[in-house]
Amino acid sequence: MKILVTAKRVEDPESKIKVKPDGSDIVKEGLKYKINPFDEIGVEEGLRLAAKHTGEVVVVSIGGKEVQEQLRHALAMGANRAVWVNHTGPLDQLGIAGLLQKVAEKEKPDIVLLGKQSIDDDQNQVGQYLAEFLGWGQATFASKVESLESAEEKNKQPAVVLSADKKSVQVVREVDNGLATLEVQLPAIVTTDLRLNQPRYASLPGIMKAKSKPIEELTPAGLGVDVAPKIQVLKLAAPPARKAGIKVPDVAALVEKLHNEAKVV
Repeated sequence: MKILVTAKRVEDPESKIKVKPDGSDIVKEGLKYKINPFDEIGVEEGLRLAAKHTGEVVVVSIGGKEVQEQLRHALAMGANRAVWVNHTGPLDQLGIAGLLQKVAEKEKPDIVLLGKQSIDDDQNQVGQYLAEFLGWGQATFASKVESLESAEEKNKQPAVVLSADKKSVQVVREVDNGLATLEVQLPAIVTTDLRLNQPRYASLPGIMKAKSKPIEELTPAGLGVDVAPKIQVLKLAAPPARKAGIKVPDVAALVEKLHNEAKVV
């Protein structure tokens, strides 16, 4: 089984994000970066599938040379090799999906695992675009019935279940009224949600092995993809500052303020 997994570089959510005074971008000086948490969950699920069904995990990232840090992290977790699409300019979701389409056509995986969204722009579009471009079935927001404290999780069992004939997978996803189980024919696109698994830590031997694992470099031009953005970001703005809370002397005062000021009761 061959599994292709994305590993986007994003700002560490623990960093304090500030918008530039002109609203053109965020202030990037001093920021720390990490692999997108949803993608890291995808890497973990890919490793579990590969361990159970004897497969290869290939991780892919798009960006400048700095994204090799996130690729090495995925390789240290256990991925077999990496693909780096070297591009330093702006990208929109259509461009990203177009590049991943060409990588998928080149690698010919049985399944592509992507985070359901990235925590920097929260678009939740690339997996759906990629499925459309490839003409493959898709199962988004992959989750599972078992809790993250279950025996299945402790034994690192994959939640994406491969059929006996290895021609389809079953995916549990969260819906408004509970959980739904989807079956999609392979090859397929699966996007991962937070409750799918708990990613492993990269071990010291894994970190050492990652240094010698191959990273293949590709370019948008070499893949034949026009990545000129179709969407332009005009301006960024920080959310308005929250007002300070107040203390009330008793329940009656609280109800009065909720009724007359907040108008929620």
